[in-house]
Amino acid sequence: MINMSQIHEVFEFIKARKKWYLFPLVVLIIVLSSIIVLSEGSVVAPFIYAIF
Repeated sequence: MINMSQIHEVFEFIKARKKWYLFPLVVLIIVLSSIIVLSEGSVVAPFIYAIF
């Protein structure tokens, strides 16, 4: 499981290497993975299914 220090390290990498085009990709991956984790076995699943 990813902890906050790993996420912080990714953002520090983006800032240090000036690879700003990676920022939206990282945010999208975090959002989609959190949706998947939160929708596992929950009542939100039909609504998530309707979105996609």
